[in-house]
Parts: sequence; C-alpha cells; structure tokens
Amino acid sequence: MTDREIIQGLIARDDRVTRDFFFVRCRPLFLSIIQKVFNHEVEYDEFVNELYLYLMADDAKRLREFEYRSSVYQWLKVVAVRFFIRRRREMIENSHRESLYDEGDEPVGDSYPASTDIENLFALMPNQRYVLVIRRLILEDEEPALLAKELGITVDNLYNIKRRAMAQLTQVALNDIKEYER
Repeated sequence: MTDREIIQGLIARDDRVTRDFFFVRCRPLFLSIIQKVFNHEVEYDEFVNELYLYLMADDAKRLREFEYRSSVYQWLKVVAVRFFIRRRREMIENSHRESLYDEGDEPVGDSYPASTDIENLFALMPNQRYVLVIRRLILEDEEPALLAKELGITVDNLYNIKRRAMAQLTQVALNDIKEYER
C-alpha cells in the first residue's frame, strides 16, 4: 500500500486500512514512541485512540496536511512525538501513579455484602485507573463529560477506558471464581 492509499483510506475511515496501519504497520514505531516519550506505562490501545482522534479531528485536517515530502511513517513519528509530549501528563497510565481516590475510602453503598465483593475485586485489579473509572461512572453515576474533563481526556477515550476496565474486571472476577473452586 502506498502512502497516498494509506492517507486516503484513513480519511475515508476504511476499517481495514485503519486497523492495518495503526495496529500492524505502526506498532513498532508507536511502541518506540511510548517508551521514549513516557516515563510511565501507557496502554497501546489508549495511545492509538488518542492519536487517531487527534489526526481525525476537524474532518481529518492533520491527515489532509500531509504533503508526501517524506514517508507517512516519518511524518507520523514527528506528529505523534510532538502531540504526546504535549499530552504526556494527561495520559492515563497503569497503576504506577497515585490513585485519584483515597485507599481508605468507604465502599460505595451501604453494608450490603455485594459492595464488599466488588471492593475485593477492585483490589485484585492491576490497573487502579480502571477502578476509578468504574467506580465513578457506574457506581457513582458521574457525568462522563465531567470525569473526562477531570482526567484530561476526551469522552470518547473515557468510554474506551470504561470498556477495557469492564473487561479487566470481568477477567479478575473469572480468575477469582476459578481460584475459589480450587
């Protein structure tokens, strides 16, 4: 696929081109950028999501600005590094940073045993940011726009994080059940 075909496919929102470009062809480049720009762990999917939203904003304005003077990969490397240097403080990382809630907080709800069960599952989750998102969006029914603003991310990215958080919670619960059955 040529650079022109890649750019046109991305602008046209061609799923096949987008998935191949971001998750296959650019994966080594993006992993290198993540390692060099961030001093904490950043999830690949979150990185791609943020970059994709940036590139596609304003009717794919940034993609349309590509002038084919270099390869699309060289251009994207410069664009991505500059973008993420500006955004690195706002990117949500895995559990290496302090959680936004106090560990001593009381479980949500009354003393119903289910609240204890969910707190136990939360404690088993490796990504405490996911816990925060589940707690605030689902248990406390906070407005997504407010939480996204507080976290310095887009609402679209917040929903992607929520999806991954629920998947991680499900996996932790299934693992907990397997351990209990042993």
